[in-house]
Amino acid sequence: MNITERLEKYVKVYTTSDENSDTFPSTKRQFDLAHILVDELKELGLSDAAVDDYGYVTAHLEANTDKDMPTLGLLSHMDTSPAAKGDGVNPRIVHYEGGDIVLNKEKNIVLSEKDFPALKDVVGLDLMVTDGTTLLGADDKAGIAIIMDTLKNLVENDLPHGPLAVAFTPDEEIGRGVEKFDVEKFGADIAFTLDGSRLGEVQYECFHAVSGKVEIEGVSVHPGSAKDKMINAISLGMELDGMLPEQMRPQYTEGYDGFYHLDQFRGNVEKAEMIYIIRDFDAEKVEKMCDIFRSAVDFMNTKYGEHIQLTLNETYRNMREKIEPHMDLIDLCVDVMKKEGIEPIVEPIRGGTDGSQLSWRGLPTPNLFTGGMNFHGPFEYIPIQHMEKGRDFLVSLIQAMEERA
Repeated sequence: MNITERLEKYVKVYTTSDENSDTFPSTKRQFDLAHILVDELKELGLSDAAVDDYGYVTAHLEANTDKDMPTLGLLSHMDTSPAAKGDGVNPRIVHYEGGDIVLNKEKNIVLSEKDFPALKDVVGLDLMVTDGTTLLGADDKAGIAIIMDTLKNLVENDLPHGPLAVAFTPDEEIGRGVEKFDVEKFGADIAFTLDGSRLGEVQYECFHAVSGKVEIEGVSVHPGSAKDKMINAISLGMELDGMLPEQMRPQYTEGYDGFYHLDQFRGNVEKAEMIYIIRDFDAEKVEKMCDIFRSAVDFMNTKYGEHIQLTLNETYRNMREKIEPHMDLIDLCVDVMKKEGIEPIVEPIRGGTDGSQLSWRGLPTPNLFTGGMNFHGPFEYIPIQHMEKGRDFLVSLIQAMEERA
């Protein structure tokens, strides 16, 4: 089974996580892929491969060198984002020669070069795409495929390597990916998540993240006699959202800019709920953003009475502080990429990975590319050649670590 066949197999397994679930993992369907991966790991000779009650797949490959080396961890997540439909994924390969790609002729769904200009960079390559009705799931099943194919290359060709620890995690897309992960038992000294996108990405910075929940209690009265009586919870929510800085919405930000993002808004006149994500790379700036949010809620409650409740919770922290003492890892990645003919892109993640939480729990875990683009939606695609380069890079990185020891 080659790397393309692996990804095709994995994306067809329905593994969408559920942020409204109280269980861990949030959906039992994630075990379907977990069991497949355990079997494949055992076939490769990783005899301790297993999945636990929380859905974590772990396995270890002993070193085949006498050198004293740290254990390297490799991680990717099995779940796909609930932001788009994840069941019934129907992948296909398109040899791309430029222009638009018709994903679904019947529904007139088109992957447009105008809307997604990065397509110009992959002309002449073979792209795995969707049929336009679901996401693809390369986030992060491409990472899994790269790790599995890397292990296959190491084992079958008896390439020199230090001790390796492998983990495939559930629920990363809803921020719970390593909530119950046993870092000590995993046994890695350093690690990488393969959860990036563009070819060449090396990332050791991520957002400092806070989640916000706004609960609004309105007063429902028949609209025919509502004067001076009705308090419309939906209207209060709209007014509150309008008080947050307009320029700090995701569609106006890039690079190191932070943002407020209204992710969900549901309710009626009597009751409404709003879910926000608040992001910046600087913890102090995030706290100031939270202060602005609290002040807006206080103003609304002063204006209309105590109808709004705000709850703010830290989700994850910028991993930079924990990885900076290990910048030799980043430098090695850059050197190996250049030798493999890959242009390194060292930049922050405008999001988060399992690595952010793992780094703060004592396991420095920067993030590497998979090659996929347009994650979390029906226009997702991945060039097969970029995924293959990801595998070749990872194999070379592991050998470079052995040579350097």
